Amino acid sequence: MGKRIGDSIYHTTGWRRLRAYVYGREHGICQRCGDPGDVVHHKIAITAANVNDPNVTMNAQLLELLCHQCHNREHKAGEDPVREDCAFDEFGQLVKREKN
Repeated sequence: MGKRIGDSIYHTTGWRRLRAYVYGREHGICQRCGDPGDVVHHKIAITAANVNDPNVTMNAQLLELLCHQCHNREHKAGEDPVREDCAFDEFGQLVKREKN
């Protein structure tokens, strides 16, 4: 997998300190579901246009602590993982859905 925009931010001392601050601020709890959190998420997506703007990338007010499940859900929002041509049978096996 290639390098994503903003990956270099996560290797800085400033980011590690900010991440620790956000983790402590939220007492290690996912802000969405209440489970243990472990991913500090940017509420504003990091893009080529804002990657060098510390008001976006290093702003604690624009960060939230999420668990992996909520973080994955956030990044998959808008994607439809359900295929219409497949279903699970009574044994939990993936099968081709019959056309009507």
